[in-house]
Amino acid sequence: MGNMGNMDYECPHRVSIPPSKPFLQSLRSTVKETFFPDDPFRQLHGQPTPRKLVLGLQYFIPILEWAPRYTFNSFKADLVAGITIASLAVPQGISYANLASLPPIIGLYSSFVPPLIYAMLGSSRDLAVGTVAVASLLISSMLGKEVSPVEHQRQYVQLALTATFFAGVFQASLGFLRLGFIVDFLSHATIVGFMGGAATVVCLQQLKGILGLVHFTHETDVLSVLHSIFTQVHQWRWESGLLGCCFLFFLLLTRYFSKRKPAFFWINAMAPLTSVILGSVLVYLTHAEKHGVQVIGHLKKGLNPLTVTELAFGSPHLTTAIKTGIITGVIALAEGIAVGRSFAMFKNYHIDGNKEMIAFGMMNMAGSCTSCYLTSGPFSRTAVNFNAGCKSAVSNIVMATAVMITLLFLTPLFHYTPLVVLSSIIITAMLGLIDYEAAFHLWKLDKFDFVVCISSYIGVVFGSVEIGLVVAVSMSLLRVLISVARPRTTALGNIPNSMIYRSIDQYPNATKVPGVLILQIDGSIYFANANYLRERITRWIYEEVEDKLKATLQYVILDMSAVGSIDTSGITMLQEIKKNSDRMDLKLMLANPRSEVIKKLDKSKFIESLGQEWIYLTVGEAVAACNFMLHTCKSNPQDSNV
Repeated sequence: MGNMGNMDYECPHRVSIPPSKPFLQSLRSTVKETFFPDDPFRQLHGQPTPRKLVLGLQYFIPILEWAPRYTFNSFKADLVAGITIASLAVPQGISYANLASLPPIIGLYSSFVPPLIYAMLGSSRDLAVGTVAVASLLISSMLGKEVSPVEHQRQYVQLALTATFFAGVFQASLGFLRLGFIVDFLSHATIVGFMGGAATVVCLQQLKGILGLVHFTHETDVLSVLHSIFTQVHQWRWESGLLGCCFLFFLLLTRYFSKRKPAFFWINAMAPLTSVILGSVLVYLTHAEKHGVQVIGHLKKGLNPLTVTELAFGSPHLTTAIKTGIITGVIALAEGIAVGRSFAMFKNYHIDGNKEMIAFGMMNMAGSCTSCYLTSGPFSRTAVNFNAGCKSAVSNIVMATAVMITLLFLTPLFHYTPLVVLSSIIITAMLGLIDYEAAFHLWKLDKFDFVVCISSYIGVVFGSVEIGLVVAVSMSLLRVLISVARPRTTALGNIPNSMIYRSIDQYPNATKVPGVLILQIDGSIYFANANYLRERITRWIYEEVEDKLKATLQYVILDMSAVGSIDTSGITMLQEIKKNSDRMDLKLMLANPRSEVIKKLDKSKFIESLGQEWIYLTVGEAVAACNFMLHTCKSNPQDSNV
């Protein structure tokens, strides 16, 4: 084989080795890129101290930034939107509190304080704050196993408030420590499957209210729920079932009509409150509560009482409360941020994920001290807020004001509200979370994502909400690990009449270069994949050498343009590849190693071992050098074994 040192080929561009940075400077740069990719404090650069203070306050309290520019026209739009979502917040708050096995009044409390906090700290203009069904189900299933919400109601409420406090602490900590990327491990496929499974379980559990059952299982898996329903057939109340079916039909009809005619979104938004009013009037006039139709009963008037002293930090069930808080906090964050970003795209503005985490955390910590349980940004309420034409977070303030008026003056009117209406409201809302179209899309687009989605769904429906969550996260992490541990290696060929080299699989017209094997590594090289890459590259070489129909292989070019970083195991792997190549009388060449990679290769003396002349800026230049040497070797056979 030819030796570059004896050839007259001159490389047009040399790969430069960047100068090494001091350790502290390098560490600072790495930390900044990891935790501050958006450089949130860039606006402070070059500003006087008073201005820095103002800008800092505006960053952490966004209302200070946009409030001075707020106009009366915006307020008129937010007023309409706020009143509209308040009409949805009242019945939903009561319904979801019932789902969480909490007193209904706590659901109303949770639509008063948290929206006010979010309006000051949140960065989304469209997000409508309130309780969410999946978190309510999680609280009921996880805390209900430790403390009975019926026999020990006060202790159960204390644990729910404590779990909310720790959810807030966890959420705010992620925001302050810039660890929002942790939530990104809940992929879209994971959330679709988990939400769909949770919605299915919630719908089945609402059959308790529809059928008027008093005793019901605390388990959340579908088999336990169905067993509990069909072993109590003799206790089904036809009056409750008939009323439930009528209201469910009415709610689904308004939902369908609003989807067909988006201009009439307000019909769907007003339907839950209308159902509550009609149901309450019907029960009051017919005395249906005496004939098996269960009602809410007395709701205490007045604003949220302080519950700082009710937080059960000394409870023997504190560990369960912390675990519940962390799990529900992550789910609430994932849902709220995803919903906020979705609607922000429609209006072409950006929301800061870390600010959202801080806002969610602060509103849940404040809420736990004021009789509120976990809140987030539910999709249904946010969609109504968006369609109602909201302009800013002031719509949340308007909603909170409307709920405040309800708490002060209107709570006695909900005494005769039938639970079957609340069950119908929940079922209608949950059917919107079963996104079968997204599942079909995943099947067409990415089979592994579909498997993740279905695994998550099955885990929730046939196991429990916790099992489903563990399965979902595990499958997502497995995919990340597989992509890290098994990066693709691709053989490249030349696109005819060009100096471009691309994957032979992707471009069938690309031709291999005689005597040269070009391999592209699609990913960073770490200890987790170094052994796999060594075996895979070696296999490529052996397959090429053993193919007698091709020209004798003499050069192996590794395209490193997609390798962002490399560790010591990766460097050892390259050294082994070089030794194997030398034993087979082949020459290893590198093309376009990135900055971090070339620095480590230089420090490890690998470049000295390989030879600087065997590293090229592009694959095209490396192939040109190979062709030059192959041609020279044919012209001067005496040099071929030098």
